[in-house]
Amino acid sequence: MQIRIAGKVDESIVDGPGFRYAVFTQGCRHHCPGCHNPETHDFEGGFPADCRELLGEMADNPLLDGLTLSGGDPFEQVPASAFLARGARALGLNVWVYSGYTFEQLYRRPDCRELLTACDVLVDGPFVLAQRTLELRFRGSRNQRLIDLPASLAQGRPVCFSLGDDE
Repeated sequence: MQIRIAGKVDESIVDGPGFRYAVFTQGCRHHCPGCHNPETHDFEGGFPADCRELLGEMADNPLLDGLTLSGGDPFEQVPASAFLARGARALGLNVWVYSGYTFEQLYRRPDCRELLTACDVLVDGPFVLAQRTLELRFRGSRNQRLIDLPASLAQGRPVCFSLGDDE
């Protein structure tokens, strides 16, 4: 299976907790002012990557704790993003996904369930420049939430994920 990406980071410590493999998907409809990845907006940009090859790279790194799908917006490529998420979980990795859509918006879309159920945490909501912060871990603006996806899907409402510190 192919996925269009802007790039990847084999060993990231800023895209979620622990040592992570980060994939930056290509294509985003949000165009948030101040976005730190504006080159990912164009749906024709980036380059195709083979999902099995990306999973192979993850499998070859025993230090990884998780996979982070960011962008762009991974929910613009649900089948390929879900394939990567399921594959990463099969490798014993946790999966975080970033989206400019909110949990409530994604939950109402049946086409997004495949990816939502394959991930552990959703960082949701658009980047809002007026709410930009460097104080919150793994988020760029105060409106963005860390959503515990298994609990949220079970309850049908957003349940916040705790990092276990005072955030």
